[in-house]
Amino acid sequence: MYSFQNAVSREGSNAEKYTMRQELFGTQEVLPAWVADMDIETPPFVIEAIQERLKHPIIGYEDIPSSAYKAQIEWIKKHHGIAFELEAMLHSHSVVASMSVAIEAFSKEGEGVIVQTPVYSPFFHSVLEHKRVLVKNPLKQKEDGTYTFDIEDLKAKIDTNTKLLLLCSPHNPVGRVWKREELESILDLCAEHNIVVFADEIHSDLVYAPHTHIPFCSLSQKAKEITVTAVGVGKTFNMAGLAMSSVYIPNKALKERFLEVYKKNHFAQGNVLSHVAFEAAYKKGERWLKELLTHLQNNFTQLQKLCETFPEQIKLTPIEGTYLAWLDCRGMDLRDKELREFFVKEAKLGLNAGISFGREGSGFMRLNFAVPSAIMSRILTQLQNALEARFKRQ
Repeated sequence: MYSFQNAVSREGSNAEKYTMRQELFGTQEVLPAWVADMDIETPPFVIEAIQERLKHPIIGYEDIPSSAYKAQIEWIKKHHGIAFELEAMLHSHSVVASMSVAIEAFSKEGEGVIVQTPVYSPFFHSVLEHKRVLVKNPLKQKEDGTYTFDIEDLKAKIDTNTKLLLLCSPHNPVGRVWKREELESILDLCAEHNIVVFADEIHSDLVYAPHTHIPFCSLSQKAKEITVTAVGVGKTFNMAGLAMSSVYIPNKALKERFLEVYKKNHFAQGNVLSHVAFEAAYKKGERWLKELLTHLQNNFTQLQKLCETFPEQIKLTPIEGTYLAWLDCRGMDLRDKELREFFVKEAKLGLNAGISFGREGSGFMRLNFAVPSAIMSRILTQLQNALEARFKRQ
């Protein structure tokens, strides 16, 4: 059994989540629950693999061993039902870097790239930084608070200038794990219009029963021919600092186009220590992940119970995947700046403002609940006290 009750403090370390508090929130006196890494300790079998590698005193250039990719291939086949081919895989230090390569490889300046907001901000920033046309296809929120694709809107916005769709699956920040029929509706349009799909599936292992992640490229042979899939261990096993992920491109023509840009940017072979950590995570991570998911669900349930005591002010969007809670705070009747100040100054919590995920996120906040039980208790207490002070003062 693994324990997620407590963890070593990251205060005083160089953890981005903590060091950037002053810059982002104007104070050090907030409990950070923003950037998507965990305050849960990286699994011991990953640390042990790194320690074993360090017994060799030379840290030089190394090729990524095929055994690392094979471990990932076996994991994906077992957990997600698709067999990746070794020759179709490439190393990348991050999904965002892979996305930038895809934008440059599959579109030209002035051509359209589809993003489905609200979404992780590098999706639209990367498009604009490459001087592509941002084609926004906002998600639709249903009465139960969940989101789905707006296919009619997408149909209306696609034209001959549209070359690429950036798919977030599972979706950050709204927590959806897309159903097969939803993904097929995207596939049909993209295949019809010769649009390449870049599928960011970095959260694919962080899915709660009864939901199941369906890799976009697994939908059909047609899907396999138009998809570039980015996936890795960074989120699943809290290894983002090791900077290693994978890109899977089974279509040889697409892979060659991707490689033209990839080689110009010299991705090389990455961090030597990440090679063994990556392999260990996929070979030994089964039980750890199962227990982690139980812990995360418990954290989310506690947050849900708190939100239910303030139903007029705050609603918790149902979650199917990721460890990122999407809080609908529109009932608090605060402008986005005021909402952010409430969390910083009154709850003393550092969250991501919903507006940073696109204007469709106005009135929302994103809370990272991948924390030990002890920290989750502090988050809940601080939020409850702030809500009571503001809304139950009478």
